[in-house]
Amino acid sequence: MPASNVRNLDNSVLNMGALQGTPVLVNLWATWCAPCVKEMPLLDELAVDYVGRLRVLTVSQDMQGAERVGPFFAEQDYSMLEPWMDPDGELGTAIGGGVMPTTVLYDAMGQEIWRVAGDYDWSSEDARAAIDEAIGE
Repeated sequence: MPASNVRNLDNSVLNMGALQGTPVLVNLWATWCAPCVKEMPLLDELAVDYVGRLRVLTVSQDMQGAERVGPFFAEQDYSMLEPWMDPDGELGTAIGGGVMPTTVLYDAMGQEIWRVAGDYDWSSEDARAAIDEAIGE
């Protein structure tokens, strides 16, 4: 997992490299990306279902950062998703997320297990089975 820094709406920093110890699903998205926006409720549901076993981290690639992400999150009713941002594209570049959305699953050691480029149904049995296998359940 790249040791890139992402920021939330309060400008707090999260170093991605510090997330080892728990599997992490990193989703690169943007407010202007219709497939990305469509996935967000599914990712929130996934985060709720896997609480304590998998961290779901959605990281906006919007260049305007909080100016776009703040209002977007204010309009939503997410239970678990947090508004992390990568306005300089550092994480996106490190991951190689040229397609939006791009989602990468990392194991507890920070090693990439698999990735999905483009729209995906995170509520599907196939998605859940793949995640369960990857995190050892």
